[in-house]
Order: sequence, then C-alpha cells, then structure tokens
Amino acid sequence: MVTTNRRVSKRKFISRVATRSGLPVRTVSKVYESLLGELTGAVGCGETVVLTSFGRFYRQDHKGHKVRFGRSDIDDYVVLKFSASSSFNRRLGGNRNEIAPETYGAIEDVDELENVVEDHELRAAL
Repeated sequence: MVTTNRRVSKRKFISRVATRSGLPVRTVSKVYESLLGELTGAVGCGETVVLTSFGRFYRQDHKGHKVRFGRSDIDDYVVLKFSASSSFNRRLGGNRNEIAPETYGAIEDVDELENVVEDHELRAAL
C-alpha cells in the first residue's frame, strides 16, 4: 500500500479557513497567529489544552541521555504531543483513502476558489 503525504501550506490553510468562514484572510491570519501563540504559551507552561471534539495538546518531558558516539550528551528536552479525540477520528473516516462526507464539500469549494485566484493572478499579470 503506497500512500502519499499531501501537505497544505500555512498560506493555503489560512485561505481555506477564510473561504469557509467568510472572513477576510487578514483576520483569519491574525486569529491563526494568536491561536498558535496561546497554544504554545499554555503548553510551554505545562498546561494541557483540550479542544472538545478535536483533541488535546500537551507537553511531554524527555530525560537526556548519553550518546555512544560523539562529543556531547543529549540534554533533557520537551516535545509537543497531540492526541486526537475519538469523535474527531470518527469524522476522518475509517479508510485513509476515503474522504469524510462533511469534508468533501469544502474540498470542492477550495478547488473552485483556487481556480478563481489563478484566473485573477493571470489577469493581474497581463
């Protein structure tokens, strides 16, 4: 089974949210930055951030360890962890290649938006 990991850039993600919500891209971008700042600050202070029906973000501390080869040992470090809620996992669908029904309409809308943006960019270039 071969799977490809399709990535969505920050810019494209913000554009999709703006389209779905009907808000200006600048407003969505500010909300995005504020959300990530608050999430980073809270988790950095040791709090667990729980977003109902989505999942939880938390901090996991790791002990440093000696390195077999090399000059320096690894110091203690912290990583951000995410655990998706069961309801969110159900919304994704059982099959990785299958798109959840409520997501499908949004994908069609985004494709339509991309076509409009491309047409606008072409007209601006002429």
